[in-house]
Amino acid sequence: MTNESACEPEHTPRLNLLELAPDVYKSMVRLDAAARKGLDPVLLELVKIRASQLNHCAFCLDMHSKDALAAGESVQRVVQLSAWEESRHFYTAKEIAAIELTEAITVLTDGFVPDDVYDRAAKHFDETELAHLIAAITVINAWNRFAVTSRNVPGHYTPGSH
Repeated sequence: MTNESACEPEHTPRLNLLELAPDVYKSMVRLDAAARKGLDPVLLELVKIRASQLNHCAFCLDMHSKDALAAGESVQRVVQLSAWEESRHFYTAKEIAAIELTEAITVLTDGFVPDDVYDRAAKHFDETELAHLIAAITVINAWNRFAVTSRNVPGHYTPGSH
């Protein structure tokens, strides 16, 4: 008889970026800090969660969901984010503009960032905020690629530890 509630074992990480490329890791941390300046921390976590969903980055999903909850975000809004188009009423127009921009920048295989998506974001963010938002979206996409390729293990992150 099998135990249906037994979880699969954790996978093993492939490599540790911090140990093997410490200058790259530290530069990414500095870039991340610079990108977030002037942006609402909760909105930023929504952007990071959405990009991580699109990139299938379980490690970053674990981290940024926990950070969002620790910053006061509701469980409902975090859960609904993967289906935000059908649950727009959970988000402000500014958040939706940021989420749409996140999707357009993250999924470049769908084409360039459409003018209407960019224009909606530009209505809600001044140019400096928009530049930082674009940078933050770019940074989370880079982190996602490092974490997915390195096979970072989700589930062990504690908010505030990075």
